[in-house]
Amino acid sequence: MAKFLRARRGQRIIFQAAVVAAVVGLTPVTWVYAAADGRVRTASDVPHMPVALVLGAGVWGDQPSRLLARRLDVALELYRTGKVDVILVSGDNSRDSYNEPDVMRRYLVERGVPAKHVVADYAGFSTWDSCVRAKQIFGVDKAIVVSQSFHVRRALALCDAAGVDAYGVGDDSMGGDLVGPTVFGSAREILAAYKAVGEMTLKPSPAALGAKETGVAEALADRTAR
Repeated sequence: MAKFLRARRGQRIIFQAAVVAAVVGLTPVTWVYAAADGRVRTASDVPHMPVALVLGAGVWGDQPSRLLARRLDVALELYRTGKVDVILVSGDNSRDSYNEPDVMRRYLVERGVPAKHVVADYAGFSTWDSCVRAKQIFGVDKAIVVSQSFHVRRALALCDAAGVDAYGVGDDSMGGDLVGPTVFGSAREILAAYKAVGEMTLKPSPAALGAKETGVAEALADRTAR
């Protein structure tokens, strides 16, 4: 009997430790979700904001990746329905042979968005960098953040920490050729939440800042003048 009780006690301790580990492990995810509470909307019910901030997601040569194309399609819908006036595309251009913002900008312009209304941020190397640069470099105070649904809550939490009053609209396509990328991205978000909590708390400087840019202000002025 004593041996049985010791075994049961050991199992109980292991179970309790597992529960504690799970709670602690999911705390960053919970924090990120709480920070974005009430700010995730659909393209039809999101309130008007002056700027759509589209976050980069990889390109193949001069074409956007499947995930990125879906994000850009959401931004197109927001622009065409008057939910936003200007689109800020933010991505990686850390080397000459790789240019996310130019690919994103070309995709939108080819589908009818006036070139004057698409502004490119070439140093959006991470979600945090994109949010901080939108605020500090481009002067964006209010925005609709566009990403995939599995990512948009973290993006919203980070933009809020960076001082951008934002709503989020996520692409929730999961069928066909997006199953793999979507499943991988969703799993990655659990680990990314830990990094996000650090960024929200410590508010590190982005990899690149530089001088303030007037592209967004000029694009908004052009829309107002029309």
